[in-house]
Amino acid sequence: MRVKEMSESLRPREKMKVNGISSMSDEELMQIILKTGIKEEGVEVLAKRVIDYINENDYKDICVEELMKIKGIGMAKATSILAGIEIGRRLALRKAMDSFSLNDPDSVAEIFCNEIGNCDVENFYALLLDTKNRIISKELISKGTINQSIVHPREVFKSAIKKGANSIILVHNHPSGSLTPSNADIEVTKRLDKVGDLVGIEVLDHIIVSSNDSLSMRKGMYF
Repeated sequence: MRVKEMSESLRPREKMKVNGISSMSDEELMQIILKTGIKEEGVEVLAKRVIDYINENDYKDICVEELMKIKGIGMAKATSILAGIEIGRRLALRKAMDSFSLNDPDSVAEIFCNEIGNCDVENFYALLLDTKNRIISKELISKGTINQSIVHPREVFKSAIKKGANSIILVHNHPSGSLTPSNADIEVTKRLDKVGDLVGIEVLDHIIVSSNDSLSMRKGMYF
Protein backbone atom coordinates (compact mmCIF):
# COMPACT_ATOMS: atom_id res chain seq x y z
CA MET A 1 0.00 0.00 0.00
CA ARG A 2 1.21 3.47 -0.87
CA VAL A 3 0.99 6.19 1.76
CA LYS A 4 -1.47 8.09 -0.45
CA GLU A 5 -3.76 5.02 -0.47
CA MET A 6 -4.24 5.26 3.30
CA SER A 7 -7.16 7.17 4.76
CA GLU A 8 -6.14 10.79 5.18
CA SER A 9 -6.22 10.62 9.00
CA LEU A 10 -3.64 7.82 8.94
CA ARG A 11 -1.24 9.40 6.47
CA PRO A 12 2.04 10.28 8.21
CA ARG A 13 2.57 13.53 6.29
CA GLU A 14 -0.89 14.81 7.16
CA LYS A 15 -0.47 13.78 10.78
CA MET A 16 2.85 15.62 10.96
CA LYS A 17 1.34 18.75 9.46
CA VAL A 18 -1.58 18.79 11.90
CA ASN A 19 0.01 17.47 15.11
CA GLY A 20 3.71 18.28 14.66
CA ILE A 21 6.71 16.03 14.19
CA SER A 22 6.98 15.18 17.91
CA SER A 23 3.66 13.34 17.63
CA MET A 24 5.13 10.90 15.10
CA SER A 25 6.25 7.39 15.99
CA ASP A 26 9.50 5.99 14.60
CA GLU A 27 7.49 3.77 12.25
CA GLU A 28 5.51 6.73 10.93
CA LEU A 29 8.66 8.73 10.26
CA MET A 30 10.12 5.73 8.44
CA GLN A 31 6.95 5.49 6.33
CA ILE A 32 7.64 9.01 5.08
CA ILE A 33 11.19 8.03 4.14
CA LEU A 34 10.13 4.79 2.42
CA LYS A 35 7.10 6.31 0.62
CA THR A 36 5.80 2.93 -0.57
CA GLY A 37 5.57 -0.67 0.54
CA ILE A 38 5.96 -3.70 -1.70
CA LYS A 39 3.44 -5.68 -3.68
CA GLU A 40 2.45 -8.03 -0.87
CA GLU A 41 2.99 -5.68 2.10
CA GLY A 42 1.96 -2.16 2.98
CA VAL A 43 4.46 0.57 3.79
CA GLU A 44 3.50 0.44 7.48
CA VAL A 45 4.63 -3.23 7.68
CA LEU A 46 7.87 -2.49 5.86
CA ALA A 47 8.57 0.55 8.04
CA LYS A 48 8.17 -1.53 11.21
CA ARG A 49 10.58 -4.14 9.84
CA VAL A 50 13.20 -1.49 9.14
CA ILE A 51 12.81 0.15 12.55
CA ASP A 52 13.09 -3.24 14.27
CA TYR A 53 16.32 -3.89 12.35
CA ILE A 54 17.78 -0.52 13.31
CA ASN A 55 16.86 -1.02 16.98
CA GLU A 56 18.51 -4.44 17.01
CA ASN A 57 21.78 -3.25 15.49
CA ASP A 58 24.38 -0.58 16.17
CA TYR A 59 23.39 2.22 13.81
CA LYS A 60 27.08 3.01 13.17
CA ASP A 61 27.47 -0.43 11.55
CA ILE A 62 24.44 -0.07 9.27
CA CYS A 63 25.30 0.21 5.59
CA VAL A 64 23.48 0.07 2.26
CA GLU A 65 24.42 -3.57 1.71
CA GLU A 66 23.02 -4.65 5.09
CA LEU A 67 19.82 -2.66 4.63
CA MET A 68 19.26 -4.29 1.25
CA LYS A 69 19.12 -7.68 3.00
CA ILE A 70 15.82 -6.57 4.59
CA LYS A 71 12.85 -7.89 2.65
CA GLY A 72 11.40 -5.10 0.53
CA ILE A 73 14.43 -2.80 0.70
CA GLY A 74 16.26 -2.06 -2.54
CA MET A 75 19.01 0.39 -3.38
CA ALA A 76 16.79 3.48 -3.49
CA LYS A 77 15.13 2.83 -0.13
CA ALA A 78 18.41 1.75 1.49
CA THR A 79 20.21 4.94 0.49
CA SER A 80 17.26 7.08 1.65
CA ILE A 81 17.26 5.36 5.06
CA LEU A 82 21.02 5.73 5.45
CA ALA A 83 20.85 9.41 4.45
CA GLY A 84 18.23 10.00 7.16
CA ILE A 85 20.37 8.24 9.77
CA GLU A 86 23.44 10.28 8.80
CA ILE A 87 21.57 13.60 8.95
CA GLY A 88 20.35 12.70 12.45
CA ARG A 89 23.88 11.78 13.52
CA ARG A 90 25.33 15.04 12.22
CA LEU A 91 22.65 17.14 13.88
CA ALA A 92 23.20 15.34 17.20
CA LEU A 93 26.94 15.97 16.89
CA ARG A 94 26.34 19.65 16.13
CA LYS A 95 24.08 19.94 19.17
CA ALA A 96 26.71 18.29 21.37
CA MET A 97 29.35 20.72 20.09
CA ASP A 98 27.06 23.69 20.71
CA SER A 99 26.43 22.56 24.30
CA PHE A 100 30.10 21.86 25.00
CA SER A 101 31.32 22.94 28.43
CA LEU A 102 34.95 22.96 29.49
CA ASN A 103 33.81 22.24 33.05
CA ASP A 104 32.02 19.08 31.95
CA PRO A 105 34.36 16.41 30.50
CA ASP A 106 31.30 14.33 29.64
CA SER A 107 30.37 16.91 27.02
CA VAL A 108 33.60 16.07 25.16
CA ALA A 109 32.82 12.37 25.44
CA GLU A 110 29.34 13.04 24.07
CA ILE A 111 30.87 14.51 20.94
CA PHE A 112 33.27 11.64 20.30
CA CYS A 113 31.93 8.43 21.87
CA ASN A 114 29.26 7.98 19.22
CA GLU A 115 31.56 9.00 16.39
CA ILE A 116 34.73 7.01 17.09
CA GLY A 117 34.03 4.95 20.21
CA ASN A 118 33.37 1.77 18.23
CA CYS A 119 35.98 2.28 15.50
CA ASP A 120 38.34 -0.65 14.98
CA VAL A 121 41.35 1.65 14.52
CA GLU A 122 42.55 4.53 16.67
CA ASN A 123 41.41 8.00 15.55
CA PHE A 124 43.28 10.98 16.94
CA TYR A 125 41.48 14.34 17.03
CA ALA A 126 42.26 17.85 18.21
CA LEU A 127 39.34 19.94 19.44
CA LEU A 128 40.22 23.61 18.84
CA LEU A 129 38.90 26.21 21.29
CA ASP A 130 38.82 30.01 21.24
CA THR A 131 39.58 32.39 24.11
CA LYS A 132 36.09 31.82 25.55
CA ASN A 133 36.51 28.03 25.38
CA ARG A 134 34.03 27.73 22.53
CA ILE A 135 34.67 25.09 19.89
CA ILE A 136 36.19 26.42 16.67
CA SER A 137 36.46 23.05 14.97
CA LYS A 138 37.45 19.43 15.45
CA GLU A 139 40.39 18.22 13.40
CA LEU A 140 41.23 14.62 12.53
CA ILE A 141 44.99 14.35 12.97
CA SER A 142 45.66 10.69 12.26
CA LYS A 143 44.28 7.18 12.04
CA GLY A 144 46.19 4.16 13.30
CA THR A 145 48.13 3.20 16.41
CA ILE A 146 49.29 6.32 18.20
CA ASN A 147 53.02 6.96 18.30
CA GLN A 148 55.30 9.93 17.92
CA SER A 149 55.87 9.37 14.19
CA ILE A 150 52.14 9.42 13.36
CA VAL A 151 51.02 12.14 15.78
CA HIS A 152 53.52 14.85 14.94
CA PRO A 153 53.27 18.25 16.69
CA ARG A 154 53.37 19.98 13.33
CA GLU A 155 50.13 18.28 12.26
CA VAL A 156 48.45 18.86 15.62
CA PHE A 157 49.20 22.57 15.87
CA LYS A 158 49.07 23.54 12.18
CA SER A 159 45.29 23.97 12.12
CA ALA A 160 45.24 25.39 15.64
CA ILE A 161 47.63 28.16 14.64
CA LYS A 162 45.91 28.78 11.30
CA LYS A 163 42.47 29.05 12.92
CA GLY A 164 43.64 31.15 15.85
CA ALA A 165 42.92 28.59 18.56
CA ASN A 166 43.70 29.60 22.12
CA SER A 167 43.80 26.03 23.44
CA ILE A 168 43.15 22.47 22.35
CA ILE A 169 41.77 19.23 23.75
CA LEU A 170 43.22 16.01 22.37
CA VAL A 171 40.89 13.04 21.91
CA HIS A 172 41.40 9.52 20.68
CA ASN A 173 39.69 6.15 20.97
CA HIS A 174 40.89 2.75 22.14
CA PRO A 175 39.42 -0.01 19.92
CA SER A 176 40.04 -2.51 22.74
CA GLY A 177 37.54 -0.66 24.94
CA SER A 178 40.16 -0.21 27.68
CA LEU A 179 40.59 3.40 28.78
CA THR A 180 44.02 2.91 30.35
CA PRO A 181 46.56 5.15 28.58
CA SER A 182 49.41 3.30 26.90
CA ASN A 183 53.02 4.38 27.30
CA ALA A 184 52.81 5.83 23.78
CA ASP A 185 49.69 7.81 24.75
CA ILE A 186 51.51 9.33 27.71
CA GLU A 187 54.70 10.09 25.78
CA VAL A 188 52.86 11.73 22.89
CA THR A 189 50.69 13.78 25.25
CA LYS A 190 53.68 15.07 27.23
CA ARG A 191 55.46 16.00 24.01
CA LEU A 192 52.43 17.86 22.65
CA ASP A 193 51.93 19.61 26.00
CA LYS A 194 55.50 20.94 25.84
CA VAL A 195 55.10 22.11 22.25
CA GLY A 196 51.82 23.79 23.20
CA ASP A 197 53.65 25.77 25.86
CA LEU A 198 56.22 26.89 23.28
CA VAL A 199 53.66 28.08 20.70
CA GLY A 200 51.25 29.55 23.25
CA ILE A 201 48.40 27.09 22.67
CA GLU A 202 47.57 25.21 25.87
CA VAL A 203 46.80 21.51 25.79
CA LEU A 204 43.89 21.44 28.24
CA ASP A 205 43.34 17.70 28.28
CA HIS A 206 43.75 14.46 26.43
CA ILE A 207 40.61 12.33 26.59
CA ILE A 208 40.45 8.65 25.71
CA VAL A 209 37.02 7.37 24.67
CA SER A 210 35.29 4.05 24.17
CA SER A 211 31.75 3.50 22.93
CA ASN A 212 30.20 4.48 26.27
CA ASP A 213 32.90 5.83 28.57
CA SER A 214 35.86 8.19 28.70
CA LEU A 215 38.98 9.01 30.69
CA SER A 216 40.60 12.39 31.24
CA MET A 217 44.39 12.07 31.19
CA ARG A 218 44.66 15.50 32.85
CA LYS A 219 42.45 14.46 35.76
CA GLY A 220 44.29 11.17 35.94
CA MET A 221 47.53 13.17 36.25
CA TYR A 222 49.17 11.39 33.32
CA PHE A 223 50.70 14.71 32.21
